[in-house]
Amino acid sequence: MQEKLTFDSDGLKLSAVLHIPDSHRPGQKLPAFIVCHGFVGSKDESHAQIQAEMMETLGYAALRFDFRCCGESEGERAQVRCFDQVADAKNALTFLAKRPEIDPKRIGITGHSFGAAVSVYTAGVDERFACVISSCGWGHGERKFRGQHPTPEAWERFMGLLEKGREHKRATGESMWISRFDAVPIPEKLRKNLSPKAIMEIPAETVWSMMNFRAEDVVANIAPRPALFFHTADDIITPTEQSLRLFEKAGQPAELMLISGTAHFPLAPEDAPRTKMMLKGWLDKFFPATPAA
Repeated sequence: MQEKLTFDSDGLKLSAVLHIPDSHRPGQKLPAFIVCHGFVGSKDESHAQIQAEMMETLGYAALRFDFRCCGESEGERAQVRCFDQVADAKNALTFLAKRPEIDPKRIGITGHSFGAAVSVYTAGVDERFACVISSCGWGHGERKFRGQHPTPEAWERFMGLLEKGREHKRATGESMWISRFDAVPIPEKLRKNLSPKAIMEIPAETVWSMMNFRAEDVVANIAPRPALFFHTADDIITPTEQSLRLFEKAGQPAELMLISGTAHFPLAPEDAPRTKMMLKGWLDKFFPATPAA
């Protein structure tokens, strides 16, 4: 079952879809996941929808939602700020915990790419989350961007663009808009994995927000709650080292899985049969849909 709904976050209405497994029985309290979409993306037709549907088939409830300023949610379109998204994820949990189908003590958080960074940070500052699964996430904004713009020439061009955006804001009071691919390069062949509802232009302030966002600083706070860092082994979009460093800084129980033979989207159809089984194995061990008696 999928139910379209909205919830409040700092006075804004956020659009969401709640997934409830068909096997759910009246009165049963389900474990659940908050599912965070990627960089200026959408809850719909995206990796977030794939993640939510996977959780539903595995016996979990899942709430996928559009962050403020994205998708069908309220807020000035594309004016994304990292700590606003952390607030949205926390408010999503507050909303979901009140649903009669949900066990409020067993709500995890997951996300992909930017959504994974937000998930790790949010679990690090909010003890209500029972576990976290980070898919191709990042923990240190500036170092991530250096990996995405690896040559001296590319880095100079990237920083020049951001400085130009900062000066434009000072001079006009308005945002300078840039292509999302100027901030986060994605090869043409992989862009098909983006949601058709994803935003294609962003304000420079969004990139500055990401530069200063460091889930690494709070990842150790997640323990003793379980954490999984799931990343493609040679990620050409979000550098794989980001999950390596998150894992190194995390307390136990934490696991790191590196997936060979695929790109930045490990749940894409050609890889999903294998990668979903890997995720199920971790869930069965650390956050089972049916707790042991």
